[in-house]
Amino acid sequence: MKNYLVYLVVFFTLTIASAQDNLNESIERGKDIYTDFCINCHMPEGEGVENLYPPLAKSDYLSKNREASIRGIKYGQSGEMIVNEVKYNGDMAPMGLSDDEVADVMNYITNSWGNKNDDIVTEEEVSKVKK
Repeated sequence: MKNYLVYLVVFFTLTIASAQDNLNESIERGKDIYTDFCINCHMPEGEGVENLYPPLAKSDYLSKNREASIRGIKYGQSGEMIVNEVKYNGDMAPMGLSDDEVADVMNYITNSWGNKNDDIVTEEEVSKVKK
């Protein structure tokens, strides 16, 4: 029984470490994607542009609207949205990103600038999000 418990502890420790490594690698890839596709509107620190482009930094929208956030990155977005109690009503064109790229950029923005999300966004999850 003692060996079994040791095995379980080692297994779960390695599983958690592996999941954290996967998240960290995704965040690094997402940072590059953000720099290439998102930084011009949402700015270097995710602060957005007042009354034009919503902030991603400390964003209540990202934390409360995971699927809608994925959909917006994947397909673009238009119409009214409220972020941190401020109304935005603009358009975001689709970026043409693959599902794995959408997952990576979501992992980056939901773990940067005061946002924290330990629940990794996966390519599989993104593939299930439809228009």
